[in-house]
Amino acid sequence: MEQKSDEGLDEIIRNCLRKDGKAQEMLYKQFFGYALGVALLYNKQRGEALEVVNDSFMKVFAEIPRFDTSKPFKAWLRRIVINTSIDRFRRESRTGFHYENDSFHVPDCNPGIISDLTAQDVTRLLNQLPDIHKIVFSLYEIEGFSHDEIGEKLNIPVSSSRVYLTRAKKKLRKLFPLYFSIKYEKPGKG
Repeated sequence: MEQKSDEGLDEIIRNCLRKDGKAQEMLYKQFFGYALGVALLYNKQRGEALEVVNDSFMKVFAEIPRFDTSKPFKAWLRRIVINTSIDRFRRESRTGFHYENDSFHVPDCNPGIISDLTAQDVTRLLNQLPDIHKIVFSLYEIEGFSHDEIGEKLNIPVSSSRVYLTRAKKKLRKLFPLYFSIKYEKPGKG
């Protein structure tokens, strides 16, 4: 069954190479959710993530002749979405100054049970971090990039990448109990 879907994807990619609009639409629809999930790791606002996804697919369609069909398409798309997010971050932070706020906004969520922890909860926590911390954390902890690679991608010193990761982890350790004590506390009587 999986082979059939691979053959279907191969056919879609071949048609995209011929700039077939219907094939491009099919590819977009098939991988939109995946690309959005990746983009949300690197962008705080859904609107920003949607822009990154759309920009990424424009790059996919432009660069698809360079896609190595012996490799997984998802991995190639993921790299494009991450790089597009990083490019967006660089454009928006041209000053080189990265604002770090030590105060956190802890969302007021409806109480629930701990088993209801979702990827959305984790994303909300990551969104409480300054952008540079969130990006470095995601690149290092989720994507597996080294500090050297992160420094090169973000045009920052390797030592800064290490510092931002350490600060991100420290802030997440502080945030976690605050966020989840509010989210999962039982309503008091009164």
